Amino acid sequence: MAEVLVYVDHVDGAVRKPTLELLTLARRIGEPVAVALGAGADATAATLAEYGAVKVLTADAPEFADYLVVPKVDALQAAYEAVSPAAVLVPSSAEGKEIAARLAVRIGSGIITDAVDLEAGAEGPVAVQSVFAASYTTKSRVTKGTPVITVKPNSAAPEAAPAAGTVEPLAVAFGEKTTGTKVVARTPRESTGRPELTEAAIVVSGGRGVNGAENFPLIEALADSLGAAVGASRAAVDAGWYPHTNQVGQTGKSVSPQLYIAAGISGAIQHRAGMQTSKTIVAINKDAEAPIFELVDYGVVGDLFEVVPQLTDEVKSRKG
Repeated sequence: MAEVLVYVDHVDGAVRKPTLELLTLARRIGEPVAVALGAGADATAATLAEYGAVKVLTADAPEFADYLVVPKVDALQAAYEAVSPAAVLVPSSAEGKEIAARLAVRIGSGIITDAVDLEAGAEGPVAVQSVFAASYTTKSRVTKGTPVITVKPNSAAPEAAPAAGTVEPLAVAFGEKTTGTKVVARTPRESTGRPELTEAAIVVSGGRGVNGAENFPLIEALADSLGAAVGASRAAVDAGWYPHTNQVGQTGKSVSPQLYIAAGISGAIQHRAGMQTSKTIVAINKDAEAPIFELVDYGVVGDLFEVVPQLTDEVKSRKG
């Protein structure tokens, strides 16, 4: 069976969930070969093997931490040349898509971004995408070179399938352009204790109807009762009520959780583009004609300032 390269997203050896999803999808089209880079790369092997990696190629060098993107592209290209894979899979993060695009240019291959599923095809892997604000589902394949495909988080449920996970060092020769953009400072992001927005199984978002930053604790309280991430519409972000890093929408982040709760969000196409692929959508809005109600699974016509606290209390009471 052909081998499939999977780029590993990890933090000091702790493998993030989108990578486990990639390994699960990779097994549909071949044998996963994981590429783990940077500090803690070797520590990823046990987890990667548990989820189907037959081999784990690892490399660590100061360049991965000191410079942006290009050293990782150099390494992924080295892995590509060593393995000659049937496809290369990368998580659909901002960095992941840049790495994938640069790799595709280097190896002369086509690229498909933001896939939500993968299928084996007679002429190569087939990528399923949600397009035009999730109004349509398309199936595409790369017709030139080795397919480079980025996959959205929460597109598949990670499934364990223990494999050898043999660790092999990856020799990387960094190119002249590696040192073009240097990281000169880092500021740790304060942890909220909530899951990462793009990876969360549940997302609770607030919009214009929240009517001020001072009212967002209502949204946060509901999110915390559900173990959810907090999102915001562009209107709420533009008004300065919540950080831009939490914006869900076409100009923000795309999410695809199991449950999405929209409170005080009208449902403009800009927002829908970022959350329409959610598995179950619940909306709370006092305007019965709000566009958001056109795509929800469950809708509550009511004042969020009355509904959200009651919902939060009910969730807490059922959790005991």
